[in-house]
Amino acid sequence: MAILDVFLEALLLTVTIRINARKLHPSIAFLLLMPASFSQPIPQISVAELKQLLEADSNQVQFVDVREANELAIAQLDGFEHLPLSDFAEWSQAIQTRLDPQKETIVLCHHGVRSAQMCQWLQTQGFTQVKNVVGGIDAYALRVDPSVPQY
Repeated sequence: MAILDVFLEALLLTVTIRINARKLHPSIAFLLLMPASFSQPIPQISVAELKQLLEADSNQVQFVDVREANELAIAQLDGFEHLPLSDFAEWSQAIQTRLDPQKETIVLCHHGVRSAQMCQWLQTQGFTQVKNVVGGIDAYALRVDPSVPQY
């Protein structure tokens, strides 16, 4: 069932991007539609590792959540900056000032698909320490903190 959910999430994202293509900067639209085989490998962390980083409360790590506002209304983790992919045109030009390209950057979404795409884009912008959370907030709710609502 989880594989089907991930596939459907990726399909929905692709359809959304095509519908909203006029709102997106061409570089991200291309990147999000690009097959994974053309992408640079993205380092990943487990949800257990994410929990440790959140508990460490280090200012050396920055956290980004790329889910939509309606998803955050259901479930969210403290300490994450909200940068929804659908609002890319609004925040992309200021990414170098909103985030520090030299800091470790942890990216989260629902299942890990959109966050992997964001990680890849951040790498093209000079971010050197990006990591994708495997399984996203769904895996975090299942394996780390059952009080986080699932959807």
